[in-house]
Amino acid sequence: MSDIFQEVDEEVRRDKALEFWKKHQNLIIAGAALIVLATGGYRFYENRKLAEQQAAGAAFQQALALDRDGKEADAQAALAALAANAPHGYQTLARLAGAAVQSKTDSKGALAVYDTLAADRSIGPLFQDAAKLRGALLRLDEGDVAAAKPVFEALAAPTGAYRFTARLALGVIALDAGDYSEAGRELDLVVADPEAPAAEKRSAESLFGLVAANRPTK
Repeated sequence: MSDIFQEVDEEVRRDKALEFWKKHQNLIIAGAALIVLATGGYRFYENRKLAEQQAAGAAFQQALALDRDGKEADAQAALAALAANAPHGYQTLARLAGAAVQSKTDSKGALAVYDTLAADRSIGPLFQDAAKLRGALLRLDEGDVAAAKPVFEALAAPTGAYRFTARLALGVIALDAGDYSEAGRELDLVVADPEAPAAEKRSAESLFGLVAANRPTK
C-alpha cells in the first residue's frame, strides 16, 4: 500500500514540476542565458583588458628605447600618446617618463608635470610619491636644496616606499654641506635596513668612504 502512495506522490511532484516549467520556462531560460552571457562578457572584458595592458607595456618599452637611442622627440610623442590613450596605470607611467625626458631640455616644464602628479590623488600614493621623488631629485640637480630637502625628509619616513633613495639624497646633501655626522647617520639607516636593496646599500657604503675621508679627526 505504501508503494502506491509513493507512486501517487511522485506523479503529483512530476505534474507540479511540469506545470512550473511550462509556466516559468521562458524566465528560467532567459536567466540561464543571462548568466552565460555575463560570464562570457566578463571573460571577454578580462581578455581585452589584458591585451590592452600588454600592448601598452610594449609601447611603453619602445618609447623608453627611443629615449635611450637619443630620439627624445620621438620618445616624447610616443609617451604623450600613451598618456592620452593607455590604461590608467600606463598613463601615469607615461607622464612620469615623459617628464623625465622633458627634464633634459625643459626642467621647469618637467617640474610642473611632477608637481601636478604629486598632487593628483587619483593616481594613488605610490605614484604620487614617485612624482615627489623625481621632482625633488630634479630640484636637487638644479641646486634648489631648500625646496628638495623637505621632500626627501618626508619620503624618508620608516615605511616610505622610496625611503632608501630619499636617505641617500639626504646623505649627499649633508656631505655637500660639510655635516659629516648627519651624512653618516642617514647613510647608516640605509646600510642597516634589512629591506634596503643591494644597489642602495652599495651606494651608501661608497658614500661612507667620503664621510670617513672628510670627517675631522679628534
